[in-house]
Amino acid sequence: MVDDHVRLRPVAEEDLPFVEALRTDPDLCGPFLWEGWRDPHRFRRRWQDDGWLGDDSALLIVARGADALGMVSYRRVELTGPVWCWSIGALLAPEARGQGLGSRAQRLLVDYLFHHTLAHRIQAETDVDNIAEQRALERIGFTREGVVRACSFLGGRYHDKVVYSILRTEVPPS
Repeated sequence: MVDDHVRLRPVAEEDLPFVEALRTDPDLCGPFLWEGWRDPHRFRRRWQDDGWLGDDSALLIVARGADALGMVSYRRVELTGPVWCWSIGALLAPEARGQGLGSRAQRLLVDYLFHHTLAHRIQAETDVDNIAEQRALERIGFTREGVVRACSFLGGRYHDKVVYSILRTEVPPS
């Protein structure tokens, strides 16, 4: 999948050190995603299991040319009865932030999921203090739905998250 110079691709074995560093180094993942010291090899084990392309969750590399810039992910969230949706997330390397690349990558992911799955809803949750992510989601058509209070624990305190969503019917055909 390509958008301008940004594309999404499956995780390759040579990407694993990048993925591990981006998710486990507090200076790289930033204040909204660092969960403390955990097993960094869990990413390699998951890749060996299914290449990070499972039926209920997946991870893709955000790339420009041969350079890995970050990653996007999605996971299935059960709603009511037979209804489910995808929850998406993005994490870019510090040098790739602030250039609109995250918005482009997430829009590519939305297009991919609506073209290749039956989901009618895609949602994203982000820390209430992560204004850059909130703007990125709004820029690509997500609607702010509300705040879930004290639903994550990072840096020694509970954090509120803002929930955003976009429906299949809200995305113009490409």
